[in-house]
Amino acid sequence: RIIEDTQNPILNPSGRAVLFIDEIHRFNKLQQDALLPFVEDGTIVLIGATTENPFFEVNKALISRSSVFMLKPLEEKHIVKILKNALEDKERGLGNYDVIVDDEALWYLAGIANGDARVALNAIELAVMTSELESDGKIHINVKTIEDCVQKKPISFDKSGDNHYDNISAFTKSMRGSDPDAAVFYLARALYAGEDPEFLARRIIICASEDVGMANPNALQIAVAAAEAVRMIGMPEARIILSHAAVYVATSPKSNSCYMAISNALNDVESKNTGEVPLHLRNAVTPGMKELGYGEGYKYAHDYKGNYVKQEYLPEVMRGTIYYNPTANGYEARIGEWLKRVRGEK
Repeated sequence: RIIEDTQNPILNPSGRAVLFIDEIHRFNKLQQDALLPFVEDGTIVLIGATTENPFFEVNKALISRSSVFMLKPLEEKHIVKILKNALEDKERGLGNYDVIVDDEALWYLAGIANGDARVALNAIELAVMTSELESDGKIHINVKTIEDCVQKKPISFDKSGDNHYDNISAFTKSMRGSDPDAAVFYLARALYAGEDPEFLARRIIICASEDVGMANPNALQIAVAAAEAVRMIGMPEARIILSHAAVYVATSPKSNSCYMAISNALNDVESKNTGEVPLHLRNAVTPGMKELGYGEGYKYAHDYKGNYVKQEYLPEVMRGTIYYNPTANGYEARIGEWLKRVRGEK
């Protein structure tokens, strides 16, 4: 109907119109596709607003024909200025009330508003409306008044939206980067916003294996134990267990050698002719299989000194391939020295 109106020469002589769609991410794919022809031919100038990441939530065709602008949260100084304007504005604000607000209270409110001016304006309005006149005939607002009006600090965090992914990404990268302070901070943000503790425990497990790996094999055990403890205990005490595990992983020596090993091996399996399992490694389950050479020549490692014997385990076409390259970090340094010996490296 809106598009039809834009093409009505009486209602819209110019034939063009600006169409603003708030929360455009709520339009499904078909609805967004329906806009495309009219955007392309210039019938409408489309302005879409969304709190989600448009590169994920808006059709690529629309994105490719648009300019994307990121609107950042307001700074505290901006919110303080907005609050002062509201207190002075007699037409649309609180200027008709005789209000004295401490500067400390204004800055405190600006801080807990988390970049959202609406939160700050709602709080100051509630503070004014619910406060009684003092002996001097004026309303006095201090930090305590603001604290009573804002019971819990709002946080820009949608468990199913972009903030969820940004925060968990920062949490993981802080552990990987060996920064326990940042890891605990992003953990706290997630818990404060109501993130599932078991989800957070799973992310710690992944980091313990992917980023710590054999540099500290105990990290995976700690992370798995923490996940089980979180299921047993629940919140609010689970926050302690999660913090324990996150700090342990963050402060552990790091190695992604196991991650790279399986990634490279999977790539070879997917893209190369990797041959067949050598006959000496196959089990001769039946006499006929034994006659075909299954298991013939296999050397049982425990029959040899140090429980090790030189033997080829890879298929013929894969001989000499190395997937696991240990670092010199933590426990993995010892593994590296041992591997050099058994591989015959100098």
